Amino acid sequence: MAWLVAGLGNPGERYSNNRHNAGAMVADLLASRAGERFRKVRFVPVEVAQMRVDGETVYLAKSHRWMNEAGPSYASLAKKRGVDVARFVAIHDDIDLAFGALKVKLSGSTAGHNGLKSLQSALGTAEFLRVRLGVGRPPGRQDPADFVLEPFAKRELPEVEVLIEEAADAVLSLIRDGLERTQDRFNRGDAR
Repeated sequence: MAWLVAGLGNPGERYSNNRHNAGAMVADLLASRAGERFRKVRFVPVEVAQMRVDGETVYLAKSHRWMNEAGPSYASLAKKRGVDVARFVAIHDDIDLAFGALKVKLSGSTAGHNGLKSLQSALGTAEFLRVRLGVGRPPGRQDPADFVLEPFAKRELPEVEVLIEEAADAVLSLIRDGLERTQDRFNRGDAR
């Protein structure tokens, strides 16, 4: 049975390096490591790169819809490719984790994350795997929605690169080793 790894983010070059696209950055890295490229899927607003991990088929996906409307894209792809929700992995930014923190978990609340709300609604369940990338809290009274749509600061880029690499490794570990072993290896940093 196949896996579907959804790299949450907004479409377009304008958003490619912002905090909200951390999940899509991980999907891009996984495809690059595998020597695969993303291709459009007929009748579904999503692009997919297909790879193999220890004999398992893994679909890396990025939606062509805005983050808060992307859930149906991923749910349609999962249905079309016969992917069970137990093998669905959402990779996403998380302002409730300290900058640079990484957490892998199964289910939970959306904590106000509109991409997760859309995904949970479209899948009809919260019981899917999540790889959470800590992007930190907005400074002062800045609106969180504005904060996540900003690019990472230049000084943050070295740590972002490490975070994206480790998140990609965590996705592969989930597929190869399961949730508990992956949590033991990769969960780090404090939730706020």
